[in-house]
Amino acid sequence: MPVIPAPEKPTHELPGTKFTSLATPSRGSTHLSVWQVEIEPGPEAAPHEVTLEEVFVILNGKASVVLGDRTFSAGAGDAIVVPPDTPFAISNAGQETLRTICCMPVGGQARMADSPAFTPPWAE
Repeated sequence: MPVIPAPEKPTHELPGTKFTSLATPSRGSTHLSVWQVEIEPGPEAAPHEVTLEEVFVILNGKASVVLGDRTFSAGAGDAIVVPPDTPFAISNAGQETLRTICCMPVGGQARMADSPAFTPPWAE
């Protein structure tokens, strides 16, 4: 399908964070999963890893990014490239909602601490 209509509301929610699946295998894409992430000010992100490269593009707001043992800042228009098997966390560093577009190849999985890898539901 060349045009996948945007969902009317987020497809998944965690405390302080909303995920909206845009182009994923369950919505018609075959090689790339793309979703929007909205993070409210306040909650700290849980460090995790991904099995394939993941890219976030900041649409608006400010992000604090912990990638391995380094911390970075990112703002609107910046891209964050997360290499596989590298601990990372992205938090809202501002007062407004942080909005990002995220993409990862189909088949990419996340891993929390010592837990087994899983496909995030917003990427399925």
